[in-house]
Amino acid sequence: MTQNSTYEMVVGLEVHVQLKTRTKAFCRCATSFGDPPNTNVCPVCLGLPGALPVLNDAAVDLAVRAALALGCDVHERSVFARKNYFYPDLPKGYQISQYDKPLASGGQLHIGVQENGSPIAIGITRLHMEEDAGKSLHDRFPGVTAIDLNRAGVPLVEIVSEPDMRSSREAGAYLRTLKQILEYMDVSDVSMEEGSLRVDANVSARRRGDTSLGQKTEVKNMNSFSGVERALELEFARQCAVLAAGGTVEQQTMLWDASMQQVRPARSKEGSHDYRYFPEPDLPSLVISSERIESARRVLPELPAARRTRFEKEYQLGAYDVDVLTSSPALADYFEGVARQHGDAKTAANWVMGEVLAALKSTSQAITHFAVRPKDLADLLNLVRAGTVSHTAGKQIFAVMVRSGDPPAAIASREGLLKVSDDDALRRWLDEVIAENPKEAERFAAGEKKLQGVLIGAVMKKSKGSADPRRLGQLLAERFGT
Repeated sequence: MTQNSTYEMVVGLEVHVQLKTRTKAFCRCATSFGDPPNTNVCPVCLGLPGALPVLNDAAVDLAVRAALALGCDVHERSVFARKNYFYPDLPKGYQISQYDKPLASGGQLHIGVQENGSPIAIGITRLHMEEDAGKSLHDRFPGVTAIDLNRAGVPLVEIVSEPDMRSSREAGAYLRTLKQILEYMDVSDVSMEEGSLRVDANVSARRRGDTSLGQKTEVKNMNSFSGVERALELEFARQCAVLAAGGTVEQQTMLWDASMQQVRPARSKEGSHDYRYFPEPDLPSLVISSERIESARRVLPELPAARRTRFEKEYQLGAYDVDVLTSSPALADYFEGVARQHGDAKTAANWVMGEVLAALKSTSQAITHFAVRPKDLADLLNLVRAGTVSHTAGKQIFAVMVRSGDPPAAIASREGLLKVSDDDALRRWLDEVIAENPKEAERFAAGEKKLQGVLIGAVMKKSKGSADPRRLGQLLAERFGT
């Protein structure tokens, strides 16, 4: 992270979040991602003469939920406005947004604690509703920019922070915390890869100790949180160099080039007067009753911070386990399903953080579509706890469950993985292992105790995990008189 003894970084973030609706903000066109270009369009989102917008009520509900989760004051009356500018992918020549009377304002986000123990709180200036523009594709046809208007009119909320962040690390923490809250609220897919979460960063440099803000630039085109952090570092370093040389930072829009790892100027930065805002004449004021707002507040899902606190108390788990298990609402739900049906939260946590996450990574599955259901994993852990299968066999059964989705008892029976405690069978396996590893057996008999694990491990492998390891240890001790 760039450090500068003379200048301090000041960052404010504008985050555009696509709301999780089936249809667009002002028409009934689908919002599905990945459809053929220019197929989800109609006269309204194409801006054809005479087409009138009708507000999507479901988008309002999601926007209110997001605002409440961020501690914002939701205003009973807000106003849509026309934001006028020309881009090839903006068919109307203006964007329906909100300006001086937004849906909500005055929230706050906690992103950690300072070295002195006081919380780091980032203010949220406003949360407003707007529609998305289309998408310009510069790499589809050589020398030609293609336009896909499927995204035009998709409902967004823009979340504008106060310039309260003082490092790229704080900016990254803010974004990760915000993304997690929005995911818990189920208001958006928050996928940067699909464009349902996009970030613009306003950054300036000022002398340490100053309270006034320096001239800012806006950095765009960042498609990952690490990209945001790196872009902020480079732009801050550039501004510091300009100021140190006696120059003046110009207000402009900068583009982040991830492949070149550089920030470069795109155009002079517009001010609000350049957009010629005025109230949208085709839409009335958005009026939300206090009863509707309070009803939305009462049914808010559990926030990530509250869930972490509950997991610590209810399941007696450490901070690391809690952070991993609550990283997404779907993973937290999965863990709770296993823990409540199995009864041993720590064992459930170990398996979810170990075998489950490893399987999800190797198969590229989402937890919501995982073949091993919480009840089936709990049943497997119950078999291991009851001694019906060994821990080793349990892992083998789990691997089959990932591939087939079959219940664990059926796999254990079918694959011959039920624990074998019969002494005759165990002695036969021991005889074979000792015959195959005579030197290790001799050294164990001579008192080299650590080789017990080697011999028992060989039996477990030979038995495909079905041998009872505790009884094997007893039989080995009897055999060699140790």
